Amino acid sequence: MATVAGMKVDASLSGSITNAGRSAADLEAAGYSGAWTAETAHDPFLPLAVAAGTTSEIELGTSIAVAFARNPMLLANIGWDMQALTQGRFVLGLGSQIKPHITKRFSMEWSSPAARMREMILAVRAIWDTWQNGTPLQFRGEFYRHTLMTPFFTPDAADLGDFGPPKIFLAGVGELMTEVAGEVCDGFFCHGFTTERYLREVTLPAIERGRAKAGKTMDGFEIVGPSFVVTGATDEQMDKAITGTRQQIAFYGSTPAYRKVLEIHGWGSLQDELNALSKQGKWVEMGDLIDDEVLNTFAVVGAPEDIAPELGRRYADVIGRISFYAPYKSDLDRWSAVLDGLKAL
Repeated sequence: MATVAGMKVDASLSGSITNAGRSAADLEAAGYSGAWTAETAHDPFLPLAVAAGTTSEIELGTSIAVAFARNPMLLANIGWDMQALTQGRFVLGLGSQIKPHITKRFSMEWSSPAARMREMILAVRAIWDTWQNGTPLQFRGEFYRHTLMTPFFTPDAADLGDFGPPKIFLAGVGELMTEVAGEVCDGFFCHGFTTERYLREVTLPAIERGRAKAGKTMDGFEIVGPSFVVTGATDEQMDKAITGTRQQIAFYGSTPAYRKVLEIHGWGSLQDELNALSKQGKWVEMGDLIDDEVLNTFAVVGAPEDIAPELGRRYADVIGRISFYAPYKSDLDRWSAVLDGLKAL
C-alpha cells in the first residue's frame, strides 16, 4: 500500500466524469487510500458515484464540496445516498469558499462563516439522526431551521446497513473554522497554502481546542495534510515544476483570507504585493515574487527519491493522511518514482 510512515496516501480524482470510473480503479490498484474530487469546473459528487461502481476498497470523498452553495437537507441527502452507494466508503468533505464566490458565483448568502458552518454540520447530523434513529426533527438555529420530516421523505435506515452515516471532514485556514472542524467534524483538510510552522503553531492547537469544547480527544480524528511537491528527473522538468508551483503559491497568497499564513513567517507585506498584482491580472509576475525561501517553506522540493523522507520529517507525527498538489501527476513515470519512495518509508 502507498503509505507514509503509517499515513494514508490519497490522490485526486480529476478530469472528465467519463473517465472517473477507470481513473478510480487505477488509483485503487496503485494502492492509494483515498480518491478525492474538488468542486472546481465540475460537480464533485457525480464522479464519485461513477467511481463507486468500479472500486471496492478505496475511500471516496469530496475535497471539497462548497457547503454554502447548498443547504443542510441537500447535503444530508447526498451524503446518505453516497454512503449507501459506496458501502461505507464515502467522506463528505466540505469547505466554505470565500465570500465573492458564494455571493457572486453561487448567488447564496454569506455571513459569519465559522458559526454558519458549525450550524450547517450540526443540522446535517440532526437530519441523519432522524433518518437513522427516528429522532423527531426539531433543529432550530440562527441560520438553518429543519422541523418537518414525514415518512414519504425519509430514506430507509437499512440503506446504510452497519456503516452508519458518512464521516464529515472540513477544510479551513483560519482559527475559527479550524476550531469548528475539531468540535463537530471527523477530520480536517489542511489547505494547500499551509506550512509546517502554521500547521503546528496555529492549526493543531485550534483543532485541539475544538475537540476539548466537544469533550473529545484527538483519537480517531483525521488530519489531511496536502503538500506542494516539486520534483523532476531533469533540469527542464524541475524548472517547469518550480514555475508552476511558484504561481500556485502566489495565487493563494494573494487572497486576504490566507494572509495569516504569510504573517507567521514575517511575510505579510508579500500578501499586499500579490493582491495588488492579482487585481491587475498579472499572474505570471505574481509567481516571480515567490523566492526560494518562500517556495521551500510551502513546498517539498527535490529529486523524486528525496520527497518521501522530507514529507515524513515535516509531518509524520502530526497528520494521518496526505495528498499532494503537483501539476504534473499525469507524468506517471516521474510521479511513480515519488510513490516508490513513499512506499519504502
